[in-house]
Amino acid sequence: MAAPCLDDPSLERNFRGHKDAVTSVDFSFNMKQLVSGSMDSCLMIWHMKPHMRAYRFVGHKDAVMCVQFSPSGHLVASGSRDKTVRVWVPNLKGESTVFRAHTGTVRSVHFSNDGQSLVTASDDKTVKVWTVHRQKFLFSFSQHINWVRCAKFSPDGRLIVSASDDKTVKLWDKTSRECVHSFCEHGGFVNYVDFHPSGTCIAAAGTDNTVKLWDVRTNRLLQHYQLHSAVVNALSFHPSGNYLITASSDSTLKILDLMEGRLLYTLHGHLGPATCVAFSRSGELFASGGVDEQVMVWKSNLATDYGDPLKNHRSGGARGYAKSPPEMDFSETSLGIKAQDPIRSPQTDVVTLPPTITNTLEHIVGQLDVLTQELHSKASSFLEGLHLFSQGKSFLDELQK
Repeated sequence: MAAPCLDDPSLERNFRGHKDAVTSVDFSFNMKQLVSGSMDSCLMIWHMKPHMRAYRFVGHKDAVMCVQFSPSGHLVASGSRDKTVRVWVPNLKGESTVFRAHTGTVRSVHFSNDGQSLVTASDDKTVKVWTVHRQKFLFSFSQHINWVRCAKFSPDGRLIVSASDDKTVKLWDKTSRECVHSFCEHGGFVNYVDFHPSGTCIAAAGTDNTVKLWDVRTNRLLQHYQLHSAVVNALSFHPSGNYLITASSDSTLKILDLMEGRLLYTLHGHLGPATCVAFSRSGELFASGGVDEQVMVWKSNLATDYGDPLKNHRSGGARGYAKSPPEMDFSETSLGIKAQDPIRSPQTDVVTLPPTITNTLEHIVGQLDVLTQELHSKASSFLEGLHLFSQGKSFLDELQK
């Protein structure tokens, strides 16, 4: 059954204060605050109530790559290119505790639903699990063979999913500490991954411009979307489980109806790549950030009335009311769907690369430098050998005379 028609999504607030690209956004549980992280090395806590000043948290020595509120809203976690994780108290003092164990950029932080554990992902190719209140590192997952971009707990906390530049999405059992499955269908680096609110499937976004959904019970590919014209940097499920929103370097946000398998909206707001997006805990709002240094807050206006999902599906996850999306294929046919454009921004020639691409290019250039040095060394040895051979041949020719 189609959802009843409501108003289009609308831009509610526009926060400016960061001095570089915004990398991550998240709402507090009560929706009174919004946190953002930026390449300017700062966190900003924005107040949803008008006329209240934002808090700027300074402490990281390099770019802040990821932020998240704890389920209670009493803590904020952040990860940075300075290789540390910090846990902050989101008040005027802005006190923080530093977690050190990673040896590379920390690209992802995520609290478990009970708020007791934290999972982090890093360029050191590991996923690490920590206890929050004892501030103690517990264990690592280390089967990825390239940078790990993202890691998330399942709603029930029993599984962890991770996404990597090795082009895989891995599913881990938190208790046995083993990798239970690797999804290898992405054609490029996997930037972002998250669990559906039911806990029964996952969605992943990649540099191949696609979004894919898998059932974690059968490991089957459920849905495949190729709707963006550039890298997909982030995604977020609506709490009902009926919708998915994506953020892309093509500067747009797209809202997908997972139950009907169609593109609902393409939102134009950011001037340049959209780097991050997140629904509020109620789904009434969503926030996005971009290379344009802006944090935008939108009213979703999304219907959630598809009948009673509990009659069709029951889940053991923390949010059992969410219905899993059906199995569909949207690779080529979905490209013909016309989306509504409730907000259009003027087209600008923005050529600033998002941090994910910049870091990837730096990594590639570094590898090319190493290869060039090795080739130069081998070429020098080869030429030296030729020179000695030539001298030896000349000496033999002289003897034969």
